[in-house]
This record gives sequence, structure tokens and C-alpha cells, in this order.
Amino acid sequence: MSVRLIKSFVCTLRQNLPRHPMLRAGQQVRTITVMETAAETVKDENIVQDKNSTRYKKRFMKRQWEDSNQGKKENGETEEKKLCEKPTERIKRKKMAMLLGYCGVDYYGMQRNPGVRTIEEDLLKALWEAKYITEEDFNNQQNAQFQRSSRTDKGVSAARQVVSLKLPLEIDIEEINKRLPECIKVFGVKRVTNKFNSKIKCNARTYSYTLPTYVFEPSLSTEEDRKLYRITEEKLKKVTDVLAVYKGTKSYHNFTEKKHYQDPSASRYMMGFTLDRVFVDSEWEFAELLVKGQSFMLHQIRKMVGLMIAIVRGHTDLSTLEKAFGKDKVMIPTAPGLGLVLDKVHYERYDARYKDSHDSLTWEAQEELVQKFKKEKINPNIVKGEIEGNSMGLWLEKLSMHSYEPSEDVPVEKETENGEKETDEGDDDEDCNKDDDDDDLEVNGDDRKTVEENK
Repeated sequence: MSVRLIKSFVCTLRQNLPRHPMLRAGQQVRTITVMETAAETVKDENIVQDKNSTRYKKRFMKRQWEDSNQGKKENGETEEKKLCEKPTERIKRKKMAMLLGYCGVDYYGMQRNPGVRTIEEDLLKALWEAKYITEEDFNNQQNAQFQRSSRTDKGVSAARQVVSLKLPLEIDIEEINKRLPECIKVFGVKRVTNKFNSKIKCNARTYSYTLPTYVFEPSLSTEEDRKLYRITEEKLKKVTDVLAVYKGTKSYHNFTEKKHYQDPSASRYMMGFTLDRVFVDSEWEFAELLVKGQSFMLHQIRKMVGLMIAIVRGHTDLSTLEKAFGKDKVMIPTAPGLGLVLDKVHYERYDARYKDSHDSLTWEAQEELVQKFKKEKINPNIVKGEIEGNSMGLWLEKLSMHSYEPSEDVPVEKETENGEKETDEGDDDEDCNKDDDDDDLEVNGDDRKTVEENK
């Protein structure tokens, strides 16, 4: 009896359960794993999140659109127009080369130096006041790509200094000059290539050094004798012979500071060093020396002049000059900076390359203005400094006691582990790759390459 009841229950249960569809021939049943089920669940959740995110974005964009159109009229115009807080005028600026001269007697050099009076500070201030550069350019001249061809030290003047920077195409030079002091004058401005750099593109510099001729005669002791002195042909020849030794490529490690003999940056190429002219001013006789070189280091020209004077006066001989170019340390006297003037910067390579597309940087049209400025502003200050200030006379008193051998107070060279020489205070490189903050140059050392003598 019980067996029949069980069979009847099973048959009833089978009839009530849902039946699966019949599989046709060739069909397979796909089994779903637990991992696939979880992936499907995550996918469904992402779809829901993406839908919610999309709906939120639509609502947010709609609110923004409604807010932006609240102030609009029916014709689409807004009721209130927003005014620019700082209206600016876009001025097209191009790279320019500027020729200027200055008397540096009352200045602490060419390059900008906070807290002291410099040529660059007054020049940039005048350009800003004339509205040729912006306030940001004045505060940071690198914004205008400002660069000078040569740095000059305290008291050093320049007859033809060249700077490069971005300026408007239309420039009134008089607008700049009337904002400059009388000891600084802009002579001209020319358009140059966009990548022009007045320091790197300059392939040579010429400096002049003006000094009274009585310095070559040691027997003169009174002021009256020095005033009446006129240089002889014999002295002229001796000066010329000593200056000729400087010509060529040599190691000038003794003519600057913190350099050793094996330092590549101490090698400099001098194209010429001559006594250019002798003239009389205020009853005193003066001589003007000209030195042309690829680049110069700190105090180099002043030491070259100082050693030349010492040799001509008989305080030492040519053997000291020959020794100075060797590996030994020689203490060379430094002549006063009053007579040193940056006379000219040369761009022969640039002119040859861009002669068909840009103006030449020889500045022939400005030559009359340059000579007038030299005659009225530079030369009188040199003569006045020599006559009234006795610049050379005071220096000559120390020259007779000068020692050319290094003392214990002077950093001497020492040997490193690999046998090379170095100074106690390290090296002070003034190559043109150095940043502008490395302002230890009096004249400059700007070119990256050393030109061979046969160039």
C-alpha cells in the first residue's frame, strides 16, 4: 500500500514540474561558471553606475546652460558685459640689435646688480618708461631675451656696446635717449634674426686703453716734468715690441684669477695689440692702445698693460713675460681700469651669412655719432681722471715695489692625485655658456670655441 502511494506521488510531481525544451541535433548546452556569473553581475552594476553618471552630467550641464542664459535677452545678447580687469595691447615684438655707448666712471659695471648703479638698470628703465618693454620685462630681462655682447667692470666705458632683445618694430631712439642720463646714449637699432644672441654671435672684440705717455719713463718724478714729457721713437718701438709678444694663441692663466696652466679656458687668441695713436689733451700727452681678441677674461687686458709698462720702465724684463705664458705662477700687476674702453664688437661671420636678408652690424651710418660721444663723454673723463685724480701716478708708486713671485697669501697651485694642477680656491669659468648670474667678468670670455691663429 505504501509503495503505491509513493509511485502516485512521484508521477504527480513529474506532471507538475516545468519541462525543458528538447535539444535539437547539433546543439550544445553551455554551462555557466561561478566566475562568469560574477563578471556578468559586475557588468550590470557598471552599466547602472554609468547611467547614473550620465544622468548626473546631463543635469549638471543643463543647470550650467540655464545659469549662463539667465542674463541673456531674447535676441541672445547679455544684459551685462564683463569688462577685462587688465586691458592689454598686443604689440608685435621682434629680435633687435641695439648699439649704445656709455661712460662707466660712475657705474658699478654693465651688468645689472641689485643695490648699485649699473648701465643695464638705467637702460632697461628707459625702455620701460618709453613703453618698448613691459613691466615684466623690466623686472626680468630674460623675458625679452636681453643679452649683452660684453660685460664691463666698474669704471669701464664702452664706445660701441651691442645688446640684443625683443622690441617693437617701430622705435623712436630719441624717446629712449631723453629718458637716459647724458653718460649713456643709444646710437641705433637694427632688426636681426630671431635666434640672434649678441654675445654668442660676436666673433671678436676690440678694446682700447688710454694712458699718459709719462708712464713709460721712470726718471720723471715731478708733475711738471710729466706734463711736459713727449714720448721718443725709441720708447715707441719698445712699447710696440712688447705688445707684439701677446699676439697669437697663448695660455693667459697668469693674467686672470683662479686659473691654472692646464685649464682649457685659459687659452685665448689675440689677433693684435698695437699702439694706435699719440695725442695731446690739456697739455698732457696720451697714448691709445688697441687690442683685438676673440674673448677676454677677468682683468686680462689690465694685466697685459700692467706687465708691458713694468717691462718698458725696466722693473722687469721680457723673460717675465715669457715665463707668464708657461706653467709657473707669476704675479702680474693690474693697471687701473680708468683708461679701458670697449671700442668695438665684431660680427663678420653673422654679416657674411645674412648679408642678403638682414642689415649689416658694422654700423657705418652711426659712426659720426659714436665719435662725437667718445670725444664729449668718454675721453674727457679719462683725461680728467688722470690729471686731477692722478690714477696712473698712484699706481706707479706701488709698481716699483711689486713682486712677481707668489707669496703665501696668494692661492698657489697644488697637485691632485692624478698629477694635474688646480688652485686652492677652485676655478671660475667665464665661458659664454655660463649663466648671466656668474658676473665675475670685467671684459668677458664669451666665445665657446678657440679660434686658431691661421683663421
